[in-house]
This record gives sequence, structure tokens and C-alpha cells, in this order.
Amino acid sequence: MHTVTKRSPSYGSGVSRHFTDTTTWRAFIASSPARSTAVFSLFLFLLAGAFLTSRLLDATSVSNAAARPVVNSVTSHILPHRPPETLDKSRKKIEIPLNCTAYNLTRSCPANYPSTFELEKDPNRPSTPMCPDYFRWIHEDLKPWARTGITKDMVEKARRTANFRLVILNGKAYVETYEKGFQTRDVFTIWGILQLLRRYPGKVPDLELMFDCVDWPVIRSQLYRGPNVTGPPPLFRYCGNDATLDIVFPDWSFWGWPEINIKPWEALLEDLKEGNRRTKWVDREPYAYWKGNPEVAKTRQDLLKCNVSEKQDWNARVYAQNWGKESQEGYKQSNLASQCMHRYKIYIEGSAWSVSEKYILACDSVTLIVKPHYYDFFTRGLLPVHHYWPIREDSKCKSIKFAVDWGNSHKKKAQEIGKAASSFIHDDLKMDLVYDYMFHLLNGYAKLLTYKPTIPEKATELCSEAMACEAQGLVKKFMLDSLVKGPRDSDPCNLPPPFDPVSLFSLRRRKENSVKQVETWESMYYDNQHRQD
Repeated sequence: MHTVTKRSPSYGSGVSRHFTDTTTWRAFIASSPARSTAVFSLFLFLLAGAFLTSRLLDATSVSNAAARPVVNSVTSHILPHRPPETLDKSRKKIEIPLNCTAYNLTRSCPANYPSTFELEKDPNRPSTPMCPDYFRWIHEDLKPWARTGITKDMVEKARRTANFRLVILNGKAYVETYEKGFQTRDVFTIWGILQLLRRYPGKVPDLELMFDCVDWPVIRSQLYRGPNVTGPPPLFRYCGNDATLDIVFPDWSFWGWPEINIKPWEALLEDLKEGNRRTKWVDREPYAYWKGNPEVAKTRQDLLKCNVSEKQDWNARVYAQNWGKESQEGYKQSNLASQCMHRYKIYIEGSAWSVSEKYILACDSVTLIVKPHYYDFFTRGLLPVHHYWPIREDSKCKSIKFAVDWGNSHKKKAQEIGKAASSFIHDDLKMDLVYDYMFHLLNGYAKLLTYKPTIPEKATELCSEAMACEAQGLVKKFMLDSLVKGPRDSDPCNLPPPFDPVSLFSLRRRKENSVKQVETWESMYYDNQHRQD
């Protein structure tokens, strides 16, 4: 292919290079009028020839370029020819959009997505960071099967309460549904797993698991103690407690909760950051705020008694959420980013754990956590008095009043607690790390399987196209908003080692002692008030 390089008159080649000395050129013209006329005519002829040649070369270049196929730099693995020192800066991430056209024609998952993706060797790439410390609980959640492994029979026993069976083979997902989940819990849980496969193609190993989308954990640990008992059924769900062995997994709302208009986590996290910036902590309402559905649990109905009245102010501002009314009014009063207006926010469980916890912790406010009985995948990484303030369950109102009075008289420390919690959420619970938690959990689980999974007879292959192309309304919008655009250009974070018995005991004791310390302060506070009365 011919190429034409444009050069400036001062540093070029050809005709113009011989006329850079203007003084010599003018003297030459003045010495002979006739000769000057001839030479000038020759110059015009050569200049015209150079112009025509340049146009012909340009036309050749354009025609050659038109004959070559156009390569989309976003989706192609072929990199443009550039000097090595600028190559990495100019590379774009590979993006592979949904292929709904192909799916609608064939009703089968397109084959345009890579089944594997290897990172190019790059000495300038930063070293892979260590995962946050709460990832260590993955080892604890899988420990019940560390000695025996997970057999096919164990998995089948987990089917009793499961909503669906998931099989991953060669990077493809197959789902057998047993019972529809509440609202779109199952839909967005499966969607999230499909996004993990798009993020790390070929890196999620073959596996088979059962998933229960109901709140309450059901695999009671006391049934699987003793020398002769079989291993417990491995059942995945969103939360667990100290009496059960259910394997906790990120909840559906990380990819959106369309029934109550909660955005996917990545977008919502940015909204919450903006909401934090609107009002400084010291300028916020000096009360404890809660808004939610009190009908799901007696403990929440009890919380309503802490609201301000003519007779008593417990420093709480508590509101019952009517989701039916909110839906009719366009969710104007339930924007999570606009609820960072109080110095203190209350978290209280519902029928079990509640997805609201991450939204409350992200607000820079001091989170007042009423004694919890359940945990999800990240909350075991929270420390009382460092990330949140513990609230008694049996005397909520008095405990909330003390917490607010303490924080308002210890503003610097209160702000530090609020900031530690929001930093934990924004830094250690960003969407990249949610996917990495899923990746390490599923990898650890797959290593324990003692058999080779196969595709169930009644299972359906699912891919992002199979779910998003036919979706409607907010379901479709949230799927498209949370779609993983292409393979991740870095490895997952490094999984930290398991707890040793001493460090695990020390961590649990630290949490217990911190709660007891707050309860002691609270008792002293009210004892002093009684003496003064």
C-alpha cells in the first residue's frame, strides 16, 4: 500500500526543498528577466505535477482502505499498529453486546462470546490485590464439607426446599426450576451468575448446586453433629445464622429490585455517594431515622413505639413504608440517596436478614444495628463501635435514645463510626468485589464436588440473551444496566487464608466485648439519670 506523508515547506523534500533560501531565489530572478520567465514556468509545471501525483496516491490509499474489512476496535482482539510505548494506553476493553437478533431467530444462546479469555503478559500491570478480610468466611462456610467432600446424594437432598438447580459446564449455565421465587429474586440471582460467567469466561469451574431464594436458613447444624452422621446438604441462599449451615451468597438486589424500583448496586452506589455529599454529618438532623415495612416482623412493629410522641422523645424518627402507595406515586418518597439526612440510621431485621443493611451503612450516618440474628456474606466483616453502634433488642427505645445522646456529645467519634461504615461499603463492597466473592465461593465449592456434574434432563441453557432479550419494563432496564460488557482485564483479587482457631476466637470475643462495653455505658447512663431524679 502506498502512503503519502505530508511535509512542511521548510523541512520537506522534492521541488520545495530547493527553494528554502529566499534571498538566493530573488537574486536569481533579478539577474535575468528572460531566464527568470523560463525557470518560473518550469517551476509551475513541476508544482502542478507534484499536486496531481499526490492526489493519485491519496486515491490509491483510500481505495485500498475501502477494500479491507472494518475492524471494530471495541470488539476485536486485533490491536492497531502503534509504537510499543503507547500501545497499552490506547487499548480499549473488549465489549461484546447482547446479540438479541441471533437469539430471536434461533431461540438458542449465541456463540459469539469467548469461552476463555487469557490476560496478555504485561509487566506494567499492577499486582493482584488481596481480597477484603470478610472473604475469609468463605472457608468457614465450606468447612462442613472439607473432610468428606460434596457427593451427588448430598446435593440431591438440598433439593427439598430449593427454588432452582444450577449446573455450570464448560462455562455455560443450565437451570432447572422447581418453584418460582418471590417476585424476581430467582431471576436476578441467575442473572448475576450469568454476568459472572461473562466477566470471567472459562474461569468458573464445572459445578452443580441448589439455591433457595427464601429468607430463612433451614440446614440446622445440630442434625449433622457426631461421628456417624452424613454430611449436610449444601444449600445456597442469601443469609445464615449461627445455628445453620446454609451457604450465603450475594442477594438478588445487587442487580436490581424492580418491584420497589431499587437500581442495580453499581449505579445506586454512585447515587449514595452523591447523597452523602449533599449534607455534612454535623448539619444533619440529630436523630435516628428508620423507614421500612413494619408488617413483616414483630420486632419492627415494636420499633414503631420508639417514635416521638407528646409524652416521650426517644430521639427516633420512625416511618412505616407503604410500598403499594409508593408504587402508585412513582417512588418519590423512597429514593435511597435522599435518605442520608439524619446523623443516625436504624437497621432492624425483618422476617430474617434485610437487604436494606448495605444501603443504610453507605450513608455516612452512624448505623444503629438492633441486635441481629442473621448474617449475609459481608456483614460478618463489620465490627461493633468501629462500623456501627449496637442496640439492645429487648429495650430498643432506651438504647436508641442513649446512642443518639452519646453521639451528639461525642461528635468526632460518631462521625468516625459513620465514615468507617460507608468506607467499608464503598471500598470493600463495590461491584467488582461482589463478583470476586462469587467467583471464589463457587471455585471453592466446585473443588469439593466428588463427581462430574451433568446437564439435568429438564434443565434449560440460559445466557444473558435468553433472559434480557425478552424481558420488559424495569426488569429489562435493570438487566441492561447491570450487564457485564465483556471479559475482565484483570484477575480476581487474591483469596485470603482461612481463620486459624485462635484468630477466629479472638475476633468473636472482640465483637462480644464491644457490645458488652456499650451495654455497660448505657446502664451507667440511665443509672446516673435515676440518681439525679
